[in-house]
Amino acid sequence: MTDPTPAAPAAAAPLPAGTRPALTALDVVAFLCEIGGIAALAIWGFATWPFPWNLVVGILTPVAAIVLWALFVSPRAVLAVHPFVRAVAELLVYAGATAALWALGLTWVGIAYAVVAITVGLVVGRRRLA
Repeated sequence: MTDPTPAAPAAAAPLPAGTRPALTALDVVAFLCEIGGIAALAIWGFATWPFPWNLVVGILTPVAAIVLWALFVSPRAVLAVHPFVRAVAELLVYAGATAALWALGLTWVGIAYAVVAITVGLVVGRRRLA
């Protein structure tokens, strides 16, 4: 006699060492949000400050965002921190980019960026916790 109940699916096998999971469209959008935020900070720094300071702010602001991202948010983050700290660091970069877009007079672009970036960050963050 056969059992009418289907068998439970086998647990997913761990990935072999040195391999990563496949990229999804969500990963690509998250990366584009990161690049867009860094670009917005650079443009803001170069466009809103007078001559000698525009070079300093235009270079140091995106570098600070990149360092913050590399330390806490990156898939290969230097520091392994609590997911809450990781989310706060990610939110700081997104909020800075949104404020930079607003300061450039691109209010609706800033709002759209904030909505997309935060939504993608929430979904990717939840996926990491699952």
